Amino acid sequence: MSISTSQGLCRSARFGAVAGGVVLAASLTLTGCTSQAPPAPTETSGASTSGASTSPSAGTSPGTSGSASASPGGPAPAPDASGGLPELVENLAPSVVTIFTEGGLGSGVVYSEDGLILTNEHVVRGNTKVEVGFADGQRVEGTVRATDAVTDLALVQADRKGLPKPTYQSTLPKVGEGALVLGSPLGFENTATAGIISGLHRSIPGSASNSLSLVDLIQTDAPISPGNSGGAVINMRGEIIGISEAYIPPSAGAVSLGFAIPAATAVQVAEELLADGTAEHAYLGLTPGELTPQIADQLGIEASGGVVVLAVDEDGPAGRAGIRPGDVLESMEGVELNAPEKLLAELRNRNPGDTVSFKVKRGDQSLDLKADLIDRPTQ
Repeated sequence: MSISTSQGLCRSARFGAVAGGVVLAASLTLTGCTSQAPPAPTETSGASTSGASTSPSAGTSPGTSGSASASPGGPAPAPDASGGLPELVENLAPSVVTIFTEGGLGSGVVYSEDGLILTNEHVVRGNTKVEVGFADGQRVEGTVRATDAVTDLALVQADRKGLPKPTYQSTLPKVGEGALVLGSPLGFENTATAGIISGLHRSIPGSASNSLSLVDLIQTDAPISPGNSGGAVINMRGEIIGISEAYIPPSAGAVSLGFAIPAATAVQVAEELLADGTAEHAYLGLTPGELTPQIADQLGIEASGGVVVLAVDEDGPAGRAGIRPGDVLESMEGVELNAPEKLLAELRNRNPGDTVSFKVKRGDQSLDLKADLIDRPTQ
């Protein structure tokens, strides 16, 4: 079931796309799959870039894991803070790769010594075979082993052994902590940029109509560009703290707004993909939308905040709980829902089998409803 609203869906290569006739406030570009060659220099100060869109799915919750090694052929010494950024880059560069596809390129991070590479799903989307380039110049064939569009993560098996697996940090960094980004922006392989961690638990406003993966992210001002997707965000101890995901370009008025998937989330999803090729995600079974004054007027309700339910899977948890199209979800488990992305972020931290309570506005009624979450059905 669905309700008629002015909020339609429109996908494009950029999240500056029009959603229901309303231009999203932030033009968000995913950072994978740029052209395979760096752009030719020009006398202008700007450069034209493009990204790849993601597809809707669901959410997951952070996990823990991690182990360490360094350069190919054996462990390298742990990064020494006194050595500064050059030593960090030198130590971690062998663990960051470039992934070449028929449509462009992205980046990746070594996940295991036997050639397993962690990257973004949108980098390898539509491909079963890729080419993996290493910092020492060697390129080998890679096979896409498993993908998860929900979190925009994927595993690629490269035909190379004895790779340096870095440490994946199981806890979130602190705001203000130093950050390095390694990857291949715009086709410039083995590029390092630096900054700080600017924020945690970020969700991209307006992204829910295009993707369910852009929630609960790390924000950094270390420059991120197309081609960085799937690459490493590193702290000053040489640990992987995030997998580069997206940025908001200067054309949207942004200055150094980049986003990464927390390493703990990436590790949990990678381990689930290794186990059986799929990752488990809590499923509610509804399509959320922004509650605009126009929609509130159409529904005949007085509500200043909440998430409007655009459609419901009648056989899913929301449908069985009595949630209907046109309802406004005001809170979940006591947490105020002020945007669709907030609902997705809250679901990311839930598991199939959990029971969650909602405060629901329906016309002039206020309802308390409970939904029993299930594992997201396979597409």
